[in-house]
Amino acid sequence: MSDPKKGYSDLLEDLKDYPSTAEADFLDGVTRSSGMTEEVPLAQSVGLRVKTIREMKGLSWSDMAQRTGFPEDLVGRIESGEVLAPLGDLVKLARALDMKMGYLLVQGESKPYDVVRKQDRKAISRYASQKTIRYGYSYESLAPEKRDRNMEPFLVTLEPRTEEEAPSTHDGEEFIYVLEGMIEVQMGEKRERLQPEDSIYYDSTTPHLVRCHGDQPARILAVLYTQEKK
Repeated sequence: MSDPKKGYSDLLEDLKDYPSTAEADFLDGVTRSSGMTEEVPLAQSVGLRVKTIREMKGLSWSDMAQRTGFPEDLVGRIESGEVLAPLGDLVKLARALDMKMGYLLVQGESKPYDVVRKQDRKAISRYASQKTIRYGYSYESLAPEKRDRNMEPFLVTLEPRTEEEAPSTHDGEEFIYVLEGMIEVQMGEKRERLQPEDSIYYDSTTPHLVRCHGDQPARILAVLYTQEKK
């Protein structure tokens, strides 16, 4: 599975690609044909999407194992809903299926707009299987079913960590607004510490690193923007 030392920067790296209209139409068809019109637990929803798309594309577990580097039995456990892979592994699965990772997380059909009520948000924590090793963050998607989106908004909880992380770069822009706790944002050689009601907006092409500052968790609103290339 993915490196348990990965944190928020890896989350944004994992989510930097966005769905095209053709993929949206394809996944809407998958949703209807696989019976996912009613809400099911996320692990089962992801697993069913992986299995349905894999079978529609004529791929075997062996093919998936070769494309992802996962053991075949792990592919089976993901498809059965026994395992919800961390975000980095979902990216590998999506690439193996020639799909965007965001569509593996969508529950229900994509919509022209998406209202997410507070009581309906579902936090996804990153753990190494059933172990207590944290992946450094948990998140709640604020637009899981909006089609053709260029922005990906999340509520992200960052956990205090001692491991060193490397800055990352990717296409697009990011906006962060601090809700609770303190964070440190490294932009190139500069470091900025932000507290509640502080915000930062930057080009993602600048080497950057976002992490919790101090020994208490921090909560942020994070919006990632990437315009689809023509």
